[in-house]
Amino acid sequence: MNLDTVVNRHFPDTEQSYTSRDTILYALGVGFGSEPLDAGHIDYLFEERLKASPTYANVLGHPGMWARDPEYGIDWKKLLHAEQRLEMHAPLPPEGRIRASHHIMGVRDMGDRGAMLHQRKQVTDAQSGQAIATVTNTLMLRGDGGCGDWGEVPADLAKLPDSAPDNTVEVQATEIQPLIYRLSGDLNPLHIDPDVAKIAGFPRPILHGLSTKGMAGYALLRQFCDMDPARLGAMAVRFSRPVLPGDRIRFEFWGSGPGTVHFRAVVPDRDDLMVLDRCTAEIK
Repeated sequence: MNLDTVVNRHFPDTEQSYTSRDTILYALGVGFGSEPLDAGHIDYLFEERLKASPTYANVLGHPGMWARDPEYGIDWKKLLHAEQRLEMHAPLPPEGRIRASHHIMGVRDMGDRGAMLHQRKQVTDAQSGQAIATVTNTLMLRGDGGCGDWGEVPADLAKLPDSAPDNTVEVQATEIQPLIYRLSGDLNPLHIDPDVAKIAGFPRPILHGLSTKGMAGYALLRQFCDMDPARLGAMAVRFSRPVLPGDRIRFEFWGSGPGTVHFRAVVPDRDDLMVLDRCTAEIK
């Protein structure tokens, strides 16, 4: 990796308009609609009284796959999405136009294990300038160790308690979920083309990591927030293993809110495979 080139990259602001249809499509791609007669679900799916999931802010105004540009020298084929953090400053409107500014926060050299690159996105309402969300995205660059450190990085995510979880919620990832979620902007063929998935070492196309995080957001809203998006103040996750379409995910929670809730996600039918680890949420 060309560290100086990467950290001095200028990101132009991105603007994106989204409609109620886009908001509904995103919700369908992260677990809303699994209980189609429930009023709390309908609120995220019916344009006449629509709410936007806070986790939709993760994907709005994305700067594109800039790491593939040869000038940065990143071995992008070995890139993994490691962590994602979200802090909400105001509820996301169900439709509107946002502006997103982007910058590299910092890089941590991990030697033979690669390097961790942290990016930050500030999402604001394009018309009023109201701050909506801060999104911190961490990439594991497995082929770029030895580059050196630069800048500031977020604090490590806390380990989970040793005790049994206080409560759990199970959510089904449907067979067609990645086919729906990709329409919210992530068109990586890994999530739809079986041949590409096999080349990457997977038995079939996998679910997008941010769809799994969106499912975690849904589980938090359901368990702690009475499905009120204004009550989910922040959340952070570490991606540990991919989810497959058709997996049933069990979200395990420590704490009850208001305040900090710790959680993880496992797939019971695959020997309790952990797919999200060291996760936290701030409940209002």
